[in-house]
Amino acid sequence: MFRPEDFIADTIANLKKTIPEKALIAFSGGVDSTVSAALVQKAIADNLIAVHVDTGYMRKNESKFVIKTMEELGLNYRFIDARNDFYQALEGISEPEQKRKIIGEKFIHIFENVADQENIQCLIQGTIAPDWIESGDALRAVIKSHHNVGGLPEIMKLKLVEPLRDLYKDEVRKVGRILNLSIAERQPFPGPGLAIRIIGEATPKRTELVREACDIVETEIEKAVNDGKMGRPWQYFAVLIPIKTVGVQGDQRAYGYTIAIRAVQSIDAMTCAFSTIPHQILDKISTKITNKMGAHINRIVYDITNKPPGTVEWE
Repeated sequence: MFRPEDFIADTIANLKKTIPEKALIAFSGGVDSTVSAALVQKAIADNLIAVHVDTGYMRKNESKFVIKTMEELGLNYRFIDARNDFYQALEGISEPEQKRKIIGEKFIHIFENVADQENIQCLIQGTIAPDWIESGDALRAVIKSHHNVGGLPEIMKLKLVEPLRDLYKDEVRKVGRILNLSIAERQPFPGPGLAIRIIGEATPKRTELVREACDIVETEIEKAVNDGKMGRPWQYFAVLIPIKTVGVQGDQRAYGYTIAIRAVQSIDAMTCAFSTIPHQILDKISTKITNKMGAHINRIVYDITNKPPGTVEWE
């Protein structure tokens, strides 16, 4: 039986032995990186530097939220705006595995530059068990290369430390609760961000569309949950399908993209069931998306695929 109190004590003791004088942590602001940061901070205090990178593929106002989180935790941090670099790196790239690996390598190069400036040799990541299981190895097939595993370059300057490597999401949340982290209940957000919520090339224009759609999906579902109209899904978001279909706006012919709404229930992310969202909530989401982005989006669909056969994210 997993005991979060024992895990915390053992992990902090081990980190004190494992980490040299200073360390850098890849800080996304999600549950895994925040729990990892809290553990490492207890082990080495101010010798931990958190690095948050705005890739351009973040949710609406995400980086502002993450900066606030780092400040509330009392972390030494560096914020890096790398939006243009990531957009350029993914220009013309449509294949999902290529996207993930390009993003993973760019992250590492940024972290290595910061580490050189700060004279740091150790990189902390919030990797958890599903990340390396789905990324595959000599014994496992690749389901999808998580950017923090399959996206890592073959040669790295930094020593990698992953305190949560053997935990599943439900266990990480238990640790977060014991550490009194409000972030413990936050829904997951993939490391590659919105780049894998766009089927095909993740251009800046398409990214803005899916960013707005994701914000509407999250806002309306959270409002419905708070109003007692539905239970909270484990994860919920929008996907942009850049295949155009015919619609009508006013009295005019429209020719726009499709948005897919995705919401699932899970415990550990290894298996999921699609969430049942009341029709009136789906109607409200659909109306808001098409009213706001009718010039570009004219069709909304709801994904009722379980995992397996689907994965949570579409790419």
